Amino acid sequence: MERPISVAALLHDEWFRLPTPESNHSATMLALFTSLAKGISEKMRVVFVLLACTLLLITGFLCSSVSSTNDAYPTGYGDESGSCMSHREGLKPLRREIYYGGGEIIDITHKLTPNTPGGTIEGCGEYLSLVKSMKNGSDSNASEMKLHVHVGTHVDAPGHIYDHYYDAGFDVDSLDLRVLNGLALVVDIPRDKNITAEVMKALNIPRGIKRVLFRTLNTDR
Repeated sequence: MERPISVAALLHDEWFRLPTPESNHSATMLALFTSLAKGISEKMRVVFVLLACTLLLITGFLCSSVSSTNDAYPTGYGDESGSCMSHREGLKPLRREIYYGGGEIIDITHKLTPNTPGGTIEGCGEYLSLVKSMKNGSDSNASEMKLHVHVGTHVDAPGHIYDHYYDAGFDVDSLDLRVLNGLALVVDIPRDKNITAEVMKALNIPRGIKRVLFRTLNTDR
């Protein structure tokens, strides 16, 4: 005679709460089903095994779903308990330059520093300041950025050198991002030359190329 099992009791059991990335319920649920399966028929054991496997798969999916939503933040981000505070010395932000997902995107922008070229011989200069600091009693950290728009890696708006485009509102928002994303040809410029029309002609860039990246003397710095 098969032993009756209360489904309501199982649903109210603590093992069936929504899993979190920190919890490991797989072994616990497996032990629970093993205990419940004792003393029942072979047929019911098969049903229990199938049910256990299904729940383990669901648990793994839920855990991966929960953890993947925090990939943009460091491990332990938002942990109010302070359990991660002992590892604060080892915190280091991840700077991604290559992105995957149905293809490969390489970020060619350069990190801004006070020495980044831009406008003057001195370079970018100090462009970032902390106007609110939690160390000084503020409830958050907030920075203020002040710099020339033609510093570092950037694109020129249509209104940059054409005044009628500027008056008509052709700023960088009017650029089609598809122009800036896609396959590109990388060419080497002679390190002892500027990029003149003569140099461009000597590069023999094939017709139809939409994007060209130049390796210059500044690339080597």
